[in-house]
Amino acid sequence: MKVNGTHYRSIWYDHELSKVKIIDQRWLPHDFKVVELETLQSFATAIKDMWVRGAPLIGATAAYGVAIALEHDASDNGLKNAYDTLIQTRPTAINLRWSLDRMQTELANVGESQRPAVAMEIAHRIAEEDVEINKNIGEFGLKIIKKLAETKKPGEPVRLLTHCNAGWPATVDWGTATSPMYHAHNENIPIHVWVDETRPRNQGGMTAWELQSHGISNTYITDNAGGHLMQKGLVDMVIVGTDRTTAQGDVCNKIGTYLKALAAHDNKVPFYVALPSPTIDWRINDGLTDIPIEERPEREVTHILGRNSHNDIAEVQVTSEGVPGGNPAFDVTPNRLITGLITERGVSEASKDALAEMFPEMAGATKND
Repeated sequence: MKVNGTHYRSIWYDHELSKVKIIDQRWLPHDFKVVELETLQSFATAIKDMWVRGAPLIGATAAYGVAIALEHDASDNGLKNAYDTLIQTRPTAINLRWSLDRMQTELANVGESQRPAVAMEIAHRIAEEDVEINKNIGEFGLKIIKKLAETKKPGEPVRLLTHCNAGWPATVDWGTATSPMYHAHNENIPIHVWVDETRPRNQGGMTAWELQSHGISNTYITDNAGGHLMQKGLVDMVIVGTDRTTAQGDVCNKIGTYLKALAAHDNKVPFYVALPSPTIDWRINDGLTDIPIEERPEREVTHILGRNSHNDIAEVQVTSEGVPGGNPAFDVTPNRLITGLITERGVSEASKDALAEMFPEMAGATKND
């Protein structure tokens, strides 16, 4: 998508310099910085410390990390070391394991001399597949928005609410939850997006930034405002992303998603999840018991990054000294609260049978493992 009129992806390979580049998202939306990742450890740091974030982007970054690592050590031990180093970085997003498993499997029988080049080809392929998946999610989500638009008066916007950033910075391009928004905007369908701040890291600020960059009407709101807006009839649809989805359709997403689903259910507001198929963990069913929830540093809760009155980017403490902070990064929304899963193949019910019917080769392969 575009930043100041220039098209960017969140991660890309600079063929002229033979370097992998990313947008360093620690500074968004206050500053736009591009950095190069040159070593296995730099890729691990970028994932762990959230220079990159969002399940699809984490998966793509890990693939490039393996490819770069193999340029230095293409042996079986080198491949294993790359896998073991990267798999430890983030425990919740399933795309990380999916990407690393794919790299390991496809490279297992490739000779050492060819491994670096083949690994880079696979990484490029994973990135391109992600772009196509998210584009297709947008097209199926657009159909839902079009139906809602038909109920509106001329010029009246379809009002969407989203949580966290499931936008293009969380993927290679397009985003998941934002892709239908971009498609609707491109077809001149009026929309307005309520953007949750998404404490503690305020990733909603990135969503507001990217939507504003594309001229999409939006309002940045506190996390606790969503239920009130639904009660007042000011939300037509909730759409969020996911970091891991179980075989029965339970969804793990940024902390606070579950509360939005409860409010939507109580107010009869459709609650949709934009779901790229690589985020489905076919090995598990019950999200509440089977998905590990990442506990992140308490400093993310007790401190906040922003721009001060001197126009400097600074971190400030929001609690008194010594107050502990609890920071579970994700929560699980049970499938019973989900209206539908918007996938690259269409909209599915959030159920085991429906997902298996939509992705039979994936569900079947897992059963046969």
